Amino acid sequence: MSLTPTLNPPALNPIVIIPARMASTRLPGKPLADIAGLPMIVQVLKRAEEANIGPVVVACAEPEILEAIESAGGQAVLTNPDHPSGSDRIFEALQKVDPDKQYNAIVNLQGDLPVLEPSVVQAAVKPLADENVDIATLVAEIVEEDEKTNPNVVKAVVGFGKGQDVGRALYFSRSTVPYGEGPLYHHIGIYAYRRTALEQFVELNPGVLEQRERLEQLRALENGMRIDAALVDTVPFGVDTPQDLERARTILAG
Repeated sequence: MSLTPTLNPPALNPIVIIPARMASTRLPGKPLADIAGLPMIVQVLKRAEEANIGPVVVACAEPEILEAIESAGGQAVLTNPDHPSGSDRIFEALQKVDPDKQYNAIVNLQGDLPVLEPSVVQAAVKPLADENVDIATLVAEIVEEDEKTNPNVVKAVVGFGKGQDVGRALYFSRSTVPYGEGPLYHHIGIYAYRRTALEQFVELNPGVLEQRERLEQLRALENGMRIDAALVDTVPFGVDTPQDLERARTILAG
């Protein structure tokens, strides 16, 4: 497999890996759901390629996803279908496609974001410009009042200074945090790992707070790893239900 890096941030050589599997409770087989004439996973692949930060590889749990990507001219690798998380899946894929460790930053991009703005992928690596940051992620300010108390909306505790769009993430929770006046931030589950951090993360045992909140990123914080977040304008639209799928079809049909 040939992987050719493109436009990269200084000192970083990223690769984007998209974990994909057919199993989905609310929308079975969604990676292959047709959106504007292409499987959804191919649409996500194209958005990632448009970001132009590095090569893009799909880490497939099943052969049919691999076939769809390769038929579209993309790069894919088959992984163990029994991985417990996307992080484990992308790590296996990374070892297979880059055994010589050419790439030092790995973007873990969800496979259900077919209308993602390429600028969001670019923003995900921005915090890694600070060599002290292990993991980068994204947040957007919560504007809907009901989302502030919705446990399905994960909040990131980040104190952005005036004019700042990158800040250190101190905690993540399903609760309404932090207390007091001021903005709340919706955590967006897109990550950019420094390679050494991903190698460390997949070897860690689940943490106490991770299991309590059901949030995998807390494992990193519980083990002293640093996560910084970049602030973006909106939360990317993800496809989780048949209704979401129809909406995505409408958006891309236009």
